[in-house]
Amino acid sequence: MLMKSNTPDSPAPLDEGTPVSVKIRERLALAKKRFNANDNIAAFIEPGDLEKLLDEVEGKMQGVLDSLVIDTARDHNTHNTARRVAKMYLNEVFKGRYVTAPTITEFPNAEHLNELMIVGPITVRSACSHHFCPVIGQVWIGVMPNEHTNVIGLSKYARLAEWVMGRPQIQEEAVVQLADLIQEKTQPDGLAIVMEASHYCMGWRGVKDMDSKMINSVMRGVFLKDPNLRREFLSLIPKKSNS
Repeated sequence: MLMKSNTPDSPAPLDEGTPVSVKIRERLALAKKRFNANDNIAAFIEPGDLEKLLDEVEGKMQGVLDSLVIDTARDHNTHNTARRVAKMYLNEVFKGRYVTAPTITEFPNAEHLNELMIVGPITVRSACSHHFCPVIGQVWIGVMPNEHTNVIGLSKYARLAEWVMGRPQIQEEAVVQLADLIQEKTQPDGLAIVMEASHYCMGWRGVKDMDSKMINSVMRGVFLKDPNLRREFLSLIPKKSNS
């Protein structure tokens, strides 16, 4: 006669039917980390997750198309639209949420450079977190180094900007995020960032004004304290479009 074992049951296998987005959310909740639209959650993405997430988003996007009463089975123009949109969001437009920051090589300021340096215009592309409409514009970055400042290559500023902007954003927060990141990487005496962008949530919908642009800035350190330096930086930025 077989006797029932008193040993504890082995843990149940992980439910393969659980959507990967739910698993990622559980990791974030366990770590008490937020996952707002413009947050980077790469630390909570495990190998293979993005491929599964792509399939999941495709399925949800297909549901949106079905609810919009679009016959994707017979319409050759929208036959694979759900997959294309999912790939666009995860691998391009919102990539900055799911991948780690680009590797940035930092060099000591061996020559003790202490003169104003300006990088730009850097073309940036994002999407507004209110309507997921494109935000496309330019960024200018001013750095006032000191002898302890870490020097990074000019192209690396563009890579950092691309990483930050690759998330659903509002422009005001995006510029602050970029400033925080560059401040952390370079530790300058001063940092100034100006961004000018067109918001397609204004040109494509709502007031349908294609000419309006938003300009905002962040000033840190000596740029905030020294009005002459601030004026020098702003005067050296090339005339922005339609100004």
